[in-house]
Amino acid sequence: MKHMRNFHLMMASTAFLTLAGPALALDGADMMKKLNAATSPGGTVITFEKADVDGDTVTATGVQLGYANLPGNTFKIGELTFEGVEETEGGGYHAKTVSFPDIDTSQGEGRFSARDIEITGLTIPANAAGDTLNNILLYETFSTGPIAVNVKGKDVLAIEGIEANMERQDSGLAYDATVAGLKGDLSQVEDASAKEAIEKLGLTTLDGTVTMKGSWEVESGKFAVDEYAFDFKNIGRLNFAVDFSGYTLGFIKSLQEAMKTAQANPNKEEANQATGLAMLGLVQQLTFNSASIRFDDASITKKALDYAGSQQGVTGEQLTQSLKGLVPIMMAQLNLPELQNQVSAAVNTYLDGPKSLTISAAPEKPVPFPMIMGAAMGAPNTIPSVLGVKVTAND
Repeated sequence: MKHMRNFHLMMASTAFLTLAGPALALDGADMMKKLNAATSPGGTVITFEKADVDGDTVTATGVQLGYANLPGNTFKIGELTFEGVEETEGGGYHAKTVSFPDIDTSQGEGRFSARDIEITGLTIPANAAGDTLNNILLYETFSTGPIAVNVKGKDVLAIEGIEANMERQDSGLAYDATVAGLKGDLSQVEDASAKEAIEKLGLTTLDGTVTMKGSWEVESGKFAVDEYAFDFKNIGRLNFAVDFSGYTLGFIKSLQEAMKTAQANPNKEEANQATGLAMLGLVQQLTFNSASIRFDDASITKKALDYAGSQQGVTGEQLTQSLKGLVPIMMAQLNLPELQNQVSAAVNTYLDGPKSLTISAAPEKPVPFPMIMGAAMGAPNTIPSVLGVKVTAND
C-alpha cells in the first residue's frame, strides 16, 4: 500500500509539473529584454513596464518605442500581446502572433490612425549577435488593417491595408510586401500653380498599390529587389529593380557599428565626416549585378505633354516634336555616342505612342563598386559600357 501511495503521489506531482511547467518556464521580462536586444543594433529601443504571463500568452504593458539617436523622443505603443509563445533552444523565443493596439493620435490639425496591426511567426534570438540568421529578429508576416492620415477633418492619405511576408530558405530569405488600396487626396493643395497642374492632369485623387518582391542570400550577400512598383490608375506603373552582392551579415554589422560610433560623437560635423568615410569603405565591399527602371504609361504622358505645352503656348503635339529634336542635342553634350542613339530612338518611339520606357543596366559580368567609382572619377563616359546600360521603349 505504501508503494501504491508513493506511486500515486509521483503521478500527481508529474501531472502538476506538466501543467504548470510551460507557465513557469516562460519569463515575459526576459523575452522583452531579448526583443529589445534584437532591435537595438538598428538603433531602435523598446522599453516596457511589466510583462505578465498566462499560459503561453505574454502581455507587455507600458511599451514604448524610441531611437538611440533621439533620446527622450518616444512613441507610446501601450500593450503588446504575444500569443502561442514558446522558448526555443538556447533561450530564445517564438510567438505565433503579436497583436498591437490600434493607433489614433493627433497633433495640431493632423491625425494618424492605424488598425488591426499584427505580426505572425515572430522569432526572438537568445543572442542578438547578428552573425547568423539564428541570431537576428525574424517574422513570417506583418499586416495592418486601414491606415489614414487626416488633415483638417479630411483624409489626405488612406490605405486599405499592408501585408509583408518573409520566408526563410536554405540560402537566406525571400520576401514580398503589398500596400493595398492606397488613396491620396490632392484637392487640398493650396498653392495656385500646383493646384492648377493637379487639376489639369486629373490628379486630384490618387488610387493605386505599392508592391515589393525580392530575396537575400546570406552567405554571398546577394540582395535582389526584383520588384518595387508604384501602380496608380490613370497614371502608370513605375518599377525599380536592383541586384547586388556583398550585403552579408558582416557588412550589416559593420554598418550598424559605424552608425553607433557616429551617434556617440557629440561633434555632429565630425561624426558626419566619419560616417561618410565609413560608408565609402563599406560600399567598396559590394558588387553590382544589375538594375532597371521601367515606366508603363496609363495615359499620364499625353496629359503631361498637353499641359506643359499649354504653359508654353503650344500644343502637346508641337511640344512632342520639339522634345524629339532637343534630346539628341542634350545627349551629345555627354559624349556618349552609343547611348545617345539608344536614348534618341527610345524617346522618339515612346513619344509617338506612349506605352513603356525602360532603362536597364546588366553588365556581362558583375562589376565591383570600386571599379564603378573609379570609372566615375576617371572616365565617366565609360560608365554606360561598364554597366551595360540600355534604353528601350514600348517593348
